[in-house]
Amino acid sequence: MPFLLVLAALLVTLALPGRASAQQVAVPGFDRLTAYKYEKLGEKHYLFTGAVELEKGDSSIYADSVEYFEDQERVLATGNVVVTQGANRIAADKADFNTRTQLGTFFHASGIATVRQGRQPAPVTGGIVVPQMTNQDNDVYYFGETVEKLGPKKYKITNGGFSTCVQPTPRWDLSADTIVLNIDHYTLLKQALLNVKGVPMFYLPVLFYPTKEEDRATGFLIPTYGVSTIRGQTIHNAFFWAINRSQDATVLLDWFSKTGTGAGSEYRYNMGGGNDGQLTAYMLNQKATAYTNAGGGTTVQPDSRSYNVNGSMNQALPHRFRARAQVDYFSSVITNQTFNTNVNDATRNQRRYSANVYGTIAGTVVNGTFDRTEYFTAVSAGSSSSQVIGSSPRIALTRSERPLFGRSAVYFGATGEFVRLDRQTLQDDVIVPNGDRGLSRIDLAPTIRYPFKRWPFLTVNSSLSWRETYYTRSLDLRDLTGTTILDDGVNRQYFTMLAQAVGPVFTRVWDTPGNGYAERFKHTIEPFFNAERTSAIDNYARIVKIEGTDYTYGSTTRYTYGLNNRLYAKRKVGTTSQAQEVLALEINQTYYSNPAASTVDPRFLTSTTTSTPNNFSPFAVNLRATPTPTVNGNVRAEVDSRYHKLRQMSANGTVNWRQELIASVGWSHTFYIKDLAGFNDRNALSHYLTFQSNLQTRDRRYGAIYTFNYDIQRSAMLQQRISGFYNAQCCGIALEYQRYNFAGLPSYIVPADHRFFMSFTLAGLGNFSPFNGALGGVPR
Repeated sequence: MPFLLVLAALLVTLALPGRASAQQVAVPGFDRLTAYKYEKLGEKHYLFTGAVELEKGDSSIYADSVEYFEDQERVLATGNVVVTQGANRIAADKADFNTRTQLGTFFHASGIATVRQGRQPAPVTGGIVVPQMTNQDNDVYYFGETVEKLGPKKYKITNGGFSTCVQPTPRWDLSADTIVLNIDHYTLLKQALLNVKGVPMFYLPVLFYPTKEEDRATGFLIPTYGVSTIRGQTIHNAFFWAINRSQDATVLLDWFSKTGTGAGSEYRYNMGGGNDGQLTAYMLNQKATAYTNAGGGTTVQPDSRSYNVNGSMNQALPHRFRARAQVDYFSSVITNQTFNTNVNDATRNQRRYSANVYGTIAGTVVNGTFDRTEYFTAVSAGSSSSQVIGSSPRIALTRSERPLFGRSAVYFGATGEFVRLDRQTLQDDVIVPNGDRGLSRIDLAPTIRYPFKRWPFLTVNSSLSWRETYYTRSLDLRDLTGTTILDDGVNRQYFTMLAQAVGPVFTRVWDTPGNGYAERFKHTIEPFFNAERTSAIDNYARIVKIEGTDYTYGSTTRYTYGLNNRLYAKRKVGTTSQAQEVLALEINQTYYSNPAASTVDPRFLTSTTTSTPNNFSPFAVNLRATPTPTVNGNVRAEVDSRYHKLRQMSANGTVNWRQELIASVGWSHTFYIKDLAGFNDRNALSHYLTFQSNLQTRDRRYGAIYTFNYDIQRSAMLQQRISGFYNAQCCGIALEYQRYNFAGLPSYIVPADHRFFMSFTLAGLGNFSPFNGALGGVPR
């Protein structure tokens, strides 16, 4: 019985029709051709059906059915068509393809083309480092009702789209009625629509998209959208020009629904070797706008046109000289306050520009400077008051110290300077009466120094310097207000004797091998004492006071004394142990034989020309802590020596944990002292708290930034700003919200400006931060 069953099964199997196997066919024009069925329809006309595979060079065609015209070198393929050429691949329902030119038309098609990276030249020392997007792909995915292959790297797509986000489900794509896709060049889209996760985001009638091999490509950047109380809805768009590997430029256009338009440009270069620079210029054209103020009334902001220019430059010159230049200039303080989102820029009350050339000639340092700074002291909608300080020019010569005779222990050095000092008081950009205090000054100061360092625990530096200064203008002693300046020159001479002693230094060392924090600690106590005597200056009252050196009081003795405490820890850094300062406490004070000298000592923050003269300076206390490389803090305080109360105190600290969490906090307070001028008006005191934080994952995929500035004295939040970003494999989004309080400022238009910004990132297409500082610091 079992034998009969087996025999029956064999007979049934033999009776069934056998499955056809693909056969290889020799056809001119192909290196290899296989198909289940082969028909010759005519002279040089063939039909292949059933799992057809054709190979020619690095190209292959797969389809259910292929009709081949040998004399035309033409293939008509239908059913699950796949054409591969090297790393490129096209899938379609139907294809009309020329095997010689490898061009053709594909219907209901999709494909992948590789944008091959060009050979990168060796990096130039100091050259611009171009940031690369994380996990950025080099492939382009495209699709369409019809895809025409017009060239080796050129496609025309009808009713389709493409994306550089190549994954099973692309997170974004650009669709259009017509697309001319140029691999390793630019892609032209007409009636373009950006879709993110299938949701339409924005429309552009025409779009050029870079699909180039270079790491930087010229083209339009992704727009940034925003909305604010003052300016309404905003759109920021920019065009990036990659001039070459060392230079680029960006042209920006802003549109504000309430206030008008803005335009700007930025140029950057980096030629290596410390030769670099950047220049940003922006013009804001604002129309008259009405706002509702806090009282329910209407505030009208008049139309205006303003600009700002920012930049810096470093350049090597022949003979080892170098040049530097910097500009931070704006035409309107009020516009500067309301336009910038960065609180440091928005609260800046000074504009400046400067240029500097320096080098060494025969051992003498030559330094030439031109600079001009304007400080605004009062600003309103219709007027402004300011002070201009500058030098045009300043030429300084410095001869570094050298032994006076051979190997002598006595050293000699000298400095010399010629400067044209600018000092003007302006009202609405016009110099007020007696407001021009500018003059020329020639200064010479040789110094002889003798260092005593025979004992390692005690060092004493003694020096004697002579100073002669000539001023081309002087004060009129008949004017008791000190505001009238004569064109009569005045010459000033004086000697300064200085002795600086450090020690005796006390040191103690502890070995702590099992401590877990450090294997050794070292504590040093360094007392110091400085004595300085300035000879008489008989014509002090005639000198026009502009800079710190002009305020030097004659017939004055100063004694500065203090104590430095430092704690060092020898800790493991990798495989080696290094000594690091983890804690430092510095305390000092100065005694003046002339109380007036206490008002012009720049070493103390609360000593100003409006301070009450005192024989003793404040006690200055500075505490610095760096327990680990990721944590540091600093506290500074000044205590009044007469009333033994705090004048001013500030503290700040920073945490940097693996670049994933960066946080800093700052606090400052000017205290009330009832009987001390400058500190007895509570309305003039300050009390601030600032905070900045940046939290992000190690791969920079997620992150958030939060900052605020709080006025404790007036219980007012000046500004707070929160930014967040998400970067996926080939796209990302960044958002920012800021509330800026204008109450009490000259730029008061509305109580507060609420600002929101949004920006996208797409693989292969760059974006930017608007020139007002929005989205600054957000990695994209």
